[in-house]
Amino acid sequence: MVKPREECGVFAVVARDPSVDVAQVIFRGLMTLQHRGQEAAGLSIVDSSKRIHTYKDHGLVFQALKPEILQKLWGHVGIGQVRYGTAGSGDIRNAQPFHYETTQAPPFSIVYNGNITNYKILKEELSKKGKIFLTNGDTEVIANIIASNTLVTKDWVENLEFTAKILDGAFSLVILTNEGDIYAYRSGNKPLCYGTVKSLNTELYIIASESSAITSLGGKLIRDVKPGEIIHVHQDHFFHQEKLLEVENHHCIFEYVYFARGDSIIDGKNIHKTREALGKNLAKYDKEHGFKYNNAIVVPVPDSGRSAALGYAKESGLPYDEGLMKNRYVFRSFIAPSQAERMNLVRMKLNPVPAIVEGKEIILIDDSIVRGTTMTRIVKLLRWAGAVKVHVRSSCPPIRFPCHYGVDFPSKEELIFCRKEFEASSTDEANELVRKEIDADSLVYLSMEGMIDAVNLPKEDLCTVCWSGNYWFDHQSTQKYLKNGRI
Repeated sequence: MVKPREECGVFAVVARDPSVDVAQVIFRGLMTLQHRGQEAAGLSIVDSSKRIHTYKDHGLVFQALKPEILQKLWGHVGIGQVRYGTAGSGDIRNAQPFHYETTQAPPFSIVYNGNITNYKILKEELSKKGKIFLTNGDTEVIANIIASNTLVTKDWVENLEFTAKILDGAFSLVILTNEGDIYAYRSGNKPLCYGTVKSLNTELYIIASESSAITSLGGKLIRDVKPGEIIHVHQDHFFHQEKLLEVENHHCIFEYVYFARGDSIIDGKNIHKTREALGKNLAKYDKEHGFKYNNAIVVPVPDSGRSAALGYAKESGLPYDEGLMKNRYVFRSFIAPSQAERMNLVRMKLNPVPAIVEGKEIILIDDSIVRGTTMTRIVKLLRWAGAVKVHVRSSCPPIRFPCHYGVDFPSKEELIFCRKEFEASSTDEANELVRKEIDADSLVYLSMEGMIDAVNLPKEDLCTVCWSGNYWFDHQSTQKYLKNGRI
C-alpha cells in the first residue's frame, strides 16, 4: 500500500450573511494555493437545508472546478483543498474534501494538509472493529476516528481534541459540519492561519494554509493558528479559540525555503524577506571563504530561487539578472508524481537567455538541490548558452533524510547527496562528488546555522529532520489509546 505523503493546501470560508454563495470564493482561494498541489482539487459546501455537497476532480483548480460545477454548489459555508499525492495514490477517492455520512454520526467533511505517520496502525485497529475502507489514504482513517468519537465525546471540540491526541505526525485539519460550523486544528508543523475579507456586501471569515490566500482576496491576516490550537468559527460569531493543547513546536523549515508563496507570512515571518536573508547568508559565506570570480552575475532558478538570488546580489554587490526564462504553463517539477514526469517538465519549463549569460560567470541560486535532476539540466543549458563558468549555490543544506511529515522525499536513494556512489568519508568529499555530478564549477550549500539564522525562529521550535534525521514521532499516543480501548 502506498504511503500518503502530501503537501497540500486547505481553505475554509464562512459568510456572515447566509444568503451569500461562497463557491467562487473557495475557487479563488484555492487558485492562490495552487502551488501546494496540482493533482486534484475539491470543495464541500453546506446549503440552507443543512446538507453538505462535495465535489472533487483531478487536475488544476480551474480544470477540476469548472464554472458549471460551481454554479450548482450554493451555500454560505464551505471548505476546499488542492492536493499533491505521490505516485499510486491518484484515485479520485483519495482526493479531498472527504465527506463522511452515517447513521452513527452527524454528517461532516474534512480537509487536511500533512501526513499521519501512524495511520496504518489506526487503520488496522479500526478494521478489526468492522470498519470498511474505500481508499488507501489516511484521510479516511481520520474521518472514521472523528465519526467514532461522536459516540463518546460531548461536542466537536472534545472530539477534535481526542482526534488530535491520537494522530501522530504533522498536519493542519479543518472540519465542516452540516450545522455550518468550521473547526480547525494545527499540530504545529504545517502552516495554518486565519483572517477576514469584506466582500459580497458581507464579512467573510477565512482559514487557509497560507496568508496569501486571504490577502489575494483583498483581506487581512489576523494571525496564525497556534500549534495545538483548536479554532471555531460560525456565521454568528467570530473566530474563537476553543482549546490550546500542549504540543511541541516543529515548524517545517522547508515552508520558508521552498513551499510557501513569497507573499505569504508564516508564524510572523515574511517568506520573501526570509528567503532574501538565506541568499545574504550564502554571499557572506562566499566572502568569508575568499570565493573568486570574474565578470560574474547572479542568476536565480525561477521562481523559488529568485528571492535568495536577490539577497545574494545585494550582499555581494554583484549584478542580478534573469538568465533563465520560465515557461509559466509548465508547473513545478519537484511535485510531479513520478521521476519521468519531473524530467519532462525540466526540459520544457526553463530556457536560458544567451544575451545575458554568454561570456559570464554565473552564480546560480536555487532554493535546494533534492534529486539533482533539475540542477544538472540547468547547468547544461547555461553552458550551452555560453556561460564561462557556472557556480551553484543552494539556500539550504544538503538534504540527507527522507521526510515522513508531508514533503515528498520518499527514500534516501532519491536524494542526490545520499546516493551510494556519493558515499564519502567527509561532507566536503561528498560535496565534491555532487559538484562533479551536476557539472558545476563550484558548489556551496548554506549551512544549518545560516539557514536557521535567516528563518529567525528558535532552533528548538523548528523541524530539521530533512537535514538532521532527528525524527520526533514515536507512536506513544497510539499505544496509549489502544491500551485504553479508546479506538
